Amino acid sequence: MMLRISSITIAGRRISHDDPPYVIAELSANHGGDLERAKRIIRLAAEKGADAIKFQAYTPENMTLDCDMPGFVVEADNPWKGRRLHELYASAATPYAWFPELFATARAAGITPFCTPFGADAVAMLEKLDAPAYKIASFEAVDVELIAACARTGKPLIISTGLCTEDEAATALDAALAAGCHEAALLKCSSAYPSVVEETNLLAIPYMRERFGVPIGYSDHTLGAAVATAACALGACIIEKHVIDARTPPTADSEFSALPDDLADLVRGCREAFLARGAGQLGPTTREQQSRVFRRSLYAVRDIAAGETIDRDNVRSVRPGYGLLPKYLAELVGRRAKRAIGRGEPINWDLVT
Repeated sequence: MMLRISSITIAGRRISHDDPPYVIAELSANHGGDLERAKRIIRLAAEKGADAIKFQAYTPENMTLDCDMPGFVVEADNPWKGRRLHELYASAATPYAWFPELFATARAAGITPFCTPFGADAVAMLEKLDAPAYKIASFEAVDVELIAACARTGKPLIISTGLCTEDEAATALDAALAAGCHEAALLKCSSAYPSVVEETNLLAIPYMRERFGVPIGYSDHTLGAAVATAACALGACIIEKHVIDARTPPTADSEFSALPDDLADLVRGCREAFLARGAGQLGPTTREQQSRVFRRSLYAVRDIAAGETIDRDNVRSVRPGYGLLPKYLAELVGRRAKRAIGRGEPINWDLVT
C-alpha cells in the first residue's frame, strides 16, 4: 500500500529526514554473557552520544531447532562459520531475566532502550517493560506474523531490509501497516558480517525514500564510520551500529562492532553530514556573503585620463570585488572615461560614457 509517513517518534525524539540522524547503538551479543559488561556498554554508548541502545530478545528455541540436519550449521564465510545455529544462539542470547535491569540502566544513563524481538514471547516480555519501539532484523523481515505481533503494540516499528528484494521490503511494510502500525521506518542494510564498502549500495537510500514514503535509515556492518557518514549525507535519518567496550574478551559480534571512540566518531560524523546536506539550493550562505568582496571585478590597472578609451590594457579583472563583474569587460571596451580614473579604482557604469 502506498502511504507517506514523514516521521516517527521514539521516547519523545522525532525522527525524520529533517532532523539530525538518530543513532542506535546495537548491543546484540556483545555482553559476552556478562551482565555487568552489558551495563558498561550501555553507559559507554550514552557517553559517546548515541540516542538509543538496542538489545536482541530471543531464546535459541524461537530462533532455530536443536538439530544436526543440513542447514543447521553455518557454512557462510563469516565470523560464525562452522558453528551449529542452536549452540550459537544459546551462547549469544541475552537472558530475559536481564531485561528489567538493562532497561533501567539505559534510562538512568539518559539513553533510550528498545529491542529486536524474535518471537511473540519476547514481545510480551518487552511490553511489560514499556518498550518505546520495536525493530525487525533483516533475517526476520520475511516473517509477517512477527512483524504483525510488533505492529499490534501500536509502537513505532523499524524494519531492516538486508537480503530483501524490493517486493519483499514492500510486503514487510504492508504487513506492519495492515496490523495497525502508524509509525514505520525502513533501514537499508547489507547483511554480511562485516560488510564490504563496495557492496553497501547507499544510492538505494534516496530511492527507498521515494519508493516507500517512510523515513529511511542505514544499518551499518562495515568497519569504521565512513559509510554511515556517507549514508547520512544521502539522507539516512537513522543509523544503527553494533558497539562493544573492548575487543577482548571476544564475542559473537565483536569482529565488526565499533569501539567507544569509534562510536563517538560515527555520531559526530553523521551529525556533521546531516548539517552539510543543507537545503539543496545554490547561492552564497550568510557566512559566505562577507567573502564576496574578494571575488574578481573590473579595476583600472593604470591611470586613465578623462576622455581616454577603455581597453584591455587599462582595465582588467582582478581582486577585490567592488567593481563591475568581469562579464561586462567586453561591453566596456571602446567606451570613454567621463573623468580621470586612478589606478586601483573600481570601474562602474558611472565612470564611462
